[in-house]
Amino acid sequence: MTISSFTPAKAAAPARRKVPLTQPLRHARYRHLWCANLVSNLGTWIQTFASAWLIASSSHSASTTTLVQTCTYIPIFLFALFAGVVADAVHRPKFLFFCNLFMAGCACTLAALVASGHAPHVVVLMVLFCLGCGSAFMWPAWQAAMSGLVEPDEVEAAATLNNLSYNTAAIIGPALGGVLFKWIGPGPLFLLNAISFVGLLAIYRAWWRADRSHVKPCAGYGARLREGVHTAFGCPRYRRILRNVATVFFATIAFAGLLPVFVRDVLRMDASVFGTLMGSLGAGAVVAAFCLPALRARVDKTNILAGALAVYGCMLAIMPFLHTLALLIPLIVCGGMAWSAVVSTLNAAAQLSFPADVRARTLAIYLVVMAGGYTLGSLFWGRVADAWGVRFAMAAAGACVLVNAAVLLTGRRKNPI
Repeated sequence: MTISSFTPAKAAAPARRKVPLTQPLRHARYRHLWCANLVSNLGTWIQTFASAWLIASSSHSASTTTLVQTCTYIPIFLFALFAGVVADAVHRPKFLFFCNLFMAGCACTLAALVASGHAPHVVVLMVLFCLGCGSAFMWPAWQAAMSGLVEPDEVEAAATLNNLSYNTAAIIGPALGGVLFKWIGPGPLFLLNAISFVGLLAIYRAWWRADRSHVKPCAGYGARLREGVHTAFGCPRYRRILRNVATVFFATIAFAGLLPVFVRDVLRMDASVFGTLMGSLGAGAVVAAFCLPALRARVDKTNILAGALAVYGCMLAIMPFLHTLALLIPLIVCGGMAWSAVVSTLNAAAQLSFPADVRARTLAIYLVVMAGGYTLGSLFWGRVADAWGVRFAMAAAGACVLVNAAVLLTGRRKNPI
């Protein structure tokens, strides 16, 4: 079947039945990768916490603090499209092995620099940029590989499981980082992130050695890039997905970017509270993972997305006016439940839109748009916080998310996800 004759909307409409959350784990390779990725996600969240608090605790500027998010996501914006072309043209296990090896090396470098005391803000941000480059090249191949390891009707459950892995680590990682930051400092935390790649490296190496059947010649990148862009933007449904991704992630990055400043300047609390609030978002996402399969069997994707955005927008808008953890934690848990629905719904819709031979390239465009929203949003909300305060910035971001939810609801019949 050629790409031009493929109809994404029809292929993206599997039978509406409840797929058990754990069903994709029956596939051995998916199961092994999911477990190893859980460990790697834990390391990533520990590093995310340590880098954000390291910058926030030594800088008085919200814009400088939000640069942690900018340096993490701008490489994805710059390189993910090319990475998607590469991922469709090379042996994916081998490619993923070297991407993760590079990222482990970057984490080791950051640990050594911080431990030696030669890590000013610009150096930390440069290494985070390099880690982001590894992520930019890894994610299109990872997304395409993981969705290819399960049955088509299991892709949404697999996306929810992947999100569950990420958010389980999001509970443990920041909380553990908040305790260890005071005790051992940021350097060993970055080293823990490097160690967390070991399991993935072993699995990718074994997969690479066992399966060489999908190796393709690395040629014609320009033509493949044009084909991927034409295919993605030639699909009206996929364009709608991309528009939502851009606006949603532009506004929602305000939480991750401004939370350290909110804890420092509004709550006037320490690293452990920052870790607790970060973990609360992950806790809500984990709870949602067990509820989403039943919800998806009854409610269409567009309504799920609109409702989840409404809840997340309310969380962002209300947060600036609360000052006690007893109120903030349950509010952020609710926001985490909504965030899990947002991410898994958009991700699964993107994965199901095109056939496997072009999937990495079209997912790369999804990642470019997502990273563009994150990058511009982190810069924008940091500037807004410096000019009008972190409370105003978070409330304004919440209002933007609510507007997005309203637009989805009003156009859900003519423009479904």
